[in-house]
Amino acid sequence: MSITHGEPPPVAGPELEGIPSDIPPELLLGVLLALILLSAFFSGSETSLISLNRYRLKHLARNGHHGAERALALLERPDRLIGLILLGNNFVNILASSLATVLAVQLLGDAGIAIGAGILTVVVLVFAEVAPKTLAALHPERFAFPASFVLSLLMRVTWPLVWALNAISNTLLRLLGVRPGEGGMQPLSREELRSVVNEGGALIPQRHQQMLLSILDLEKVTVEDIMIPRNEIVGIDLEQDWDDIIKQLATTQHTRLPIFRSDIDNVVGLLHVRNLLGPLRRGELSREHLMEVIREPYFIPEATPLNHQLMQFQQQRRRIGLVVNEYGDIRGLVTLDDILEEIVGEFTTDPASRSRILVPQGDGTYLVDGATSIRELNRLLEWQLPTAGAKTLNGLITEYLESIPEPGTSILLRGYPVEIVQVSGNTVKTARIDPTFQPRSPNEVREA
Repeated sequence: MSITHGEPPPVAGPELEGIPSDIPPELLLGVLLALILLSAFFSGSETSLISLNRYRLKHLARNGHHGAERALALLERPDRLIGLILLGNNFVNILASSLATVLAVQLLGDAGIAIGAGILTVVVLVFAEVAPKTLAALHPERFAFPASFVLSLLMRVTWPLVWALNAISNTLLRLLGVRPGEGGMQPLSREELRSVVNEGGALIPQRHQQMLLSILDLEKVTVEDIMIPRNEIVGIDLEQDWDDIIKQLATTQHTRLPIFRSDIDNVVGLLHVRNLLGPLRRGELSREHLMEVIREPYFIPEATPLNHQLMQFQQQRRRIGLVVNEYGDIRGLVTLDDILEEIVGEFTTDPASRSRILVPQGDGTYLVDGATSIRELNRLLEWQLPTAGAKTLNGLITEYLESIPEPGTSILLRGYPVEIVQVSGNTVKTARIDPTFQPRSPNEVREA
């Protein structure tokens, strides 16, 4: 045998991981690009599905949106969804790495292995990870809904393999005390729901936002906070002369009135004035007729939250109730309208009732009735006076000073200036406030 010197015969390149080395580079490059696109699809799908707003997703699904229905079905078992996506993503990434190595060796020889690995790392990070995940996070619905169709098909095709992978991983998690099936969407707390409403922005008008927040706050407020005080209850005393009772019924501004004997503690019942309009107009009203239409009194514990009382009014078909303390003494009166005003704001059209609360003065200040509730004052002036203790301005002033003030006394009440104008008996009848004053340090008291 003779050996011919000259050009050595061509040597076939290495075959890596079962991939023939004689595949044309153009074909390898095309397949590699396709694999990178598949990797980007799996990466973006994972981020978009996890980023979906679950509450909006449920809303769309209930309205028949097919993409939302598919996405919601996939998210019901996140362990299976993640298993499918990682299975597909790792498969295409490993195959892409092998093809890139073969392509690099064909083009650059053995030195191309390191170069190809570096280039592929950058390409995968930028085009198959960072870019698609960022896009999916910014527009999750645009990405997730079409992707859910493909993922649903892949889930059916690869179900045995996905099930096997989940069985192994879930077993490991159970050994660590984690139950994968207990995941899912957690309900929103009250404060989280408040944040959702506040972040509604232009989607929810400001007026509606305030109403929703007021509904959330009903549980924090009791009937004691909004009741009409005992000394302001307007009712009918059966011990009065009958002509005076007729006159009061004919001129009253209230549609419902408590009926009592001598004192509100001796309440007989509650009257709907509408039931007496006919006999009253004809002049045929008698005490017997009045007693026939009186409804038994309805008593409410003073610590009852407003949300509970609102439901009680609905169930009992009532609109008015008498507030009692733990000893059974009547403390005040609360109506359905009072609770509704906590939600929608004051809707009375009686200008006298508002002027009783805030009387504007020429210097920009207001005269305020001492019986005004702290909650009402905070709402009208956007102040932050405490509501945990005293319920009225008079109560807050006397509680703060620990004495009955003299007229002309000026104080900084939690940083807000208040001047006592009139004192009647042991209560502050009228006070002057400046709504434009910016509060300073609280708990300062200055005698005028």
